[in-house]
Amino acid sequence: MAAAQGQFSDHSNGVGSAGGTEGDSVPSAFRLAVEALRTARLRSEMEIDPTKPPQRLAPHAYALEAAVVEGDDDLADGRLVLLHDPAGHDAWQGTFRLVTLVRAELEPEMAVDPLLPEVCWSWLTGALEARGLSYGEPSGTVTRAGSHYFGGLSERRPATQIEIRASWTPREGMGGVPDTATHLAAWCDLLCQLAGLPPAAPTGPTEPGAGVVSLPQRRGPQAR
Repeated sequence: MAAAQGQFSDHSNGVGSAGGTEGDSVPSAFRLAVEALRTARLRSEMEIDPTKPPQRLAPHAYALEAAVVEGDDDLADGRLVLLHDPAGHDAWQGTFRLVTLVRAELEPEMAVDPLLPEVCWSWLTGALEARGLSYGEPSGTVTRAGSHYFGGLSERRPATQIEIRASWTPREGMGGVPDTATHLAAWCDLLCQLAGLPPAAPTGPTEPGAGVVSLPQRRGPQAR
């Protein structure tokens, strides 16, 4: 996958610019964390692009949106936002925060499982832990919503969508920079798991790894 290009929340673009540019206002730890997101190499089913980041959640933000695509079908999609406050944030217990929304359509047999929300949350934490990532202050919600169709749409099958909204604080490494490439890979593991894809064989520290149990049924295309 080619490096994803985009803009920071303060509208400075590029990484590593020097000398009198507006990019100089971006902290080096944040710039390195974003560069790792841009250059991470992921499994072929992932389509990922930069998107407009939120403006008011933190002084600095960078956002990506992704979909798991097989043929003409979008099997799962989501958004991942990296936030950074150099002064630290009491609720985060750190200077970085990752925020996500992921969605996938479920087969009816899976949708009625009363343990589905707990299982889906464990997939998120399991994806992080399977890659050896340290993180803190996780929080989030798991929501399932069902749709039944009537009238001119009555021929459609009932549909259920699962949605995970979550955030966590990545452990900061050398120079105060978290391993965002591996966090991104773990997040993609979660998306692929929601899509019902089998885990890919591990080939490197930022490639998808094993230790993921997939859904037994495949999902149809997402309505976008």
